[in-house]
Amino acid sequence: MMIEPREPQYQWGQQVVALVDLVNDGSYPDRPADEVLVETGSEGEIVQVGRHEELNQPVYMVEFEGGLVIGCLEEEILLCMELDQMLADARAQSAGQMSLLGDTSPNTAGA
Repeated sequence: MMIEPREPQYQWGQQVVALVDLVNDGSYPDRPADEVLVETGSEGEIVQVGRHEELNQPVYMVEFEGGLVIGCLEEEILLCMELDQMLADARAQSAGQMSLLGDTSPNTAGA
């Protein structure tokens, strides 16, 4: 049974952030195996979109700071603008909760 190909979610030129530490899987023979090449939270740009033939899913070649290009799966990256939106939503939710906490205190005006 053949696995249906997964269409790419992202395109070249988009800014992404690493969701996990990206380690050397042997692609960089001049670096120790399992060395962290890019830390969680590092930003990069998609420079090419390919396909992992065995898994039949997209692989994104992402250029990180220092010109390091690493193949990433969708589960390992997130668009920077999506992360920014998630953070803004979390801040708004947190501010709303703080506002609700402030509304429960007794009114001491005029005391």
